[in-house]
Amino acid sequence: MVWFRRDGPDLVLQVQIQPRASSDAIVGVLGDRLKIRLTAPPVEGKANEHLIAWLARLFGVPRSQVILERGAGSRHKQVRIRCPKKLPENLDWDVQ
Repeated sequence: MVWFRRDGPDLVLQVQIQPRASSDAIVGVLGDRLKIRLTAPPVEGKANEHLIAWLARLFGVPRSQVILERGAGSRHKQVRIRCPKKLPENLDWDVQ
């Protein structure tokens, strides 16, 4: 399985989250997941909300266009980004 796939105009990401990091950053591809560091703690959904807001800025979409589809209580998550306006340049988006 690859860490991302296109679903029509949407982008579906398989991510692994590292909460309570010193900064928000994409670490890179780790197996079949995109590893992301977040400064937010994994308490009461704060890391999930932070992830959604951060990905929205990164992909140039409103927060409502970033949907956490699976993994709300896990470090492994599936996130859908509806019609991303931009893609982070430091990743290989031509894998598929």
